[in-house]
Amino acid sequence: MKLSVKAVYACRVLAQIARMHGTGELAHVENLARLEAVPANYIAQILSELREGGLITSRRGKTGGYALARPPEEISLYDIITLVEDDVLEFGGDARGQSGHRVQKAWRAVRAALVAETKRHTLDLLVSREVEEMYHI
Repeated sequence: MKLSVKAVYACRVLAQIARMHGTGELAHVENLARLEAVPANYIAQILSELREGGLITSRRGKTGGYALARPPEEISLYDIITLVEDDVLEFGGDARGQSGHRVQKAWRAVRAALVAETKRHTLDLLVSREVEEMYHI
């Protein structure tokens, strides 16, 4: 399994928008591009897809910008990835042959674990100010 660059950027951009949640401020493409080191034109494409998928809202005009459509604790990595990537761990093989059924069963278990873990990680956890990253030397 490998996530696309678009999926990774979507997670990062949504984390930035989540930081602004509840402040009354809206996110702007140029600021998101600078903060996340992502080309602005690519962010605009991603934001359009996130808006169409119902994860963000937008307002046009001089005072416009982007905001989360739901609270950060209600938007998970699973929501983001399934919107941008569709089904990341779809088993494409068949269950024929002597080992096919067991291999399929194993991949279903891996997929279930991945789904559960990505549903557990929500935007509020990604931007929590209480959790400090620890660096060990």
